[in-house]
Amino acid sequence: MKRSLICLFALLLTLPAMAERKHSVGEYDVHYIAFNSGFLQPDIAAAAGLVRSKAQGVVNVSVLKAGKPVAAQVSGTVRNLLGQDYPLTFKQLKEGDEAIYYLAQFPFDSRENLRFNLNIQPTGAASINFDFTQEFFPDE
Repeated sequence: MKRSLICLFALLLTLPAMAERKHSVGEYDVHYIAFNSGFLQPDIAAAAGLVRSKAQGVVNVSVLKAGKPVAAQVSGTVRNLLGQDYPLTFKQLKEGDEAIYYLAQFPFDSRENLRFNLNIQPTGAASINFDFTQEFFPDE
């Protein structure tokens, strides 16, 4: 399973149209990416407990302090252009002391711009809140 998770995150970093993003606050760097779950290979999605679907997205968040992974409480919402909110339920995936990832899935209906609001609270630190917008296309 560890090998499958490593492949999943290597895939995430190689998606050409979706560059990783970073939000820095103080000594913390929050790396995040959102993408269509149809990009995942079936075995990788299964290993990470994700559903592959043309109408399901995934948001991946990791928190670093001085380049080292940090545990955090991660929550958020995604909103479509009609103002409909969908709560994001994150689950933690940990690869020993090397990496901690937080993954959440969300639905989308058609080609649309989605606005994400994330709330990250690293262990023992103040909350980090930020928004980002990304356009999604159903996998056809």
